[in-house]
Amino acid sequence: MSRPPFFAPPAGVRAYRLRTARGEFAALDAAPQAQLKGTALLLPGFTGSKEDFIALHEPLAARGYRTVAVDGRGQYESDGPEHDESAYAQAELARDVLAQAAAVGTPVHLVGHSLGGLVARAAVLLDPAPFASLTLIASGPAQISTSQQQRVKLLRDALAVMDMAQVWDAIQAMEPPEEIDTADLDGGLDDREDLRRRWLLTRPAQLIATGRQLCTEPDRVAELAAVRLPKHVLSGAFDDTWPVPLLDDMAVRLTARRTVVRGAEHSPNTDQPEQTALALAKFWDQTQE
Repeated sequence: MSRPPFFAPPAGVRAYRLRTARGEFAALDAAPQAQLKGTALLLPGFTGSKEDFIALHEPLAARGYRTVAVDGRGQYESDGPEHDESAYAQAELARDVLAQAAAVGTPVHLVGHSLGGLVARAAVLLDPAPFASLTLIASGPAQISTSQQQRVKLLRDALAVMDMAQVWDAIQAMEPPEEIDTADLDGGLDDREDLRRRWLLTRPAQLIATGRQLCTEPDRVAELAAVRLPKHVLSGAFDDTWPVPLLDDMAVRLTARRTVVRGAEHSPNTDQPEQTALALAKFWDQTQE
């Protein structure tokens, strides 16, 4: 589960509901004070939310970029059906992204973290026209690793017999004590309440449907490579969801810019936000040269 450094929007970051042709989506939006270089649309990963990018807004605004992070359909503060899994089919989520891009104002630099990367890829393959570039953060070529598939299956099995509050309690009971101690030293009691609220508001059908996608996603790298769009593969130095060598190979297949963020794992956007923001800004600057 991704862990944002904080949940409250900092100064200069506006929280609102982004109105689109496919409904409203909760968003966090930050714009630069000086000349605008471009706009980025940020898509969170599995069990995540728009807050996973919260520490990127200020450094990217300082470099001239507007950033709009959204909760996808059924994620955290965006509406979605509780039990209708068909609403969360990848094609539906991809069409949501196209509508979000249109509402924000195209062209946009599209960024997807983990599951969000698979959705971003699907949107680009559906229609690349609205996008200035694509960055995949810790998001691989096909299905997730075997060990992570097992974790997702456990979650899906639990959701079949328990409600979201019961599943949350079960997850916390399995968390190693040292992780709880570290979180508490960092003010983790408030942080844990924010994480719990995010979990409880996420729709079960969204988790079940997108969890299945993570475990069955086909390799679409060749399709994406054929799209004439600047591409960027960014990850931490370690990743147990898609191993780093797999991401290295995908970047080669895509002829993409490759960034490895030191000191980060599966969520460089929360682990090392300053380094991640700098890498994104440098890539976007390059696309405009």
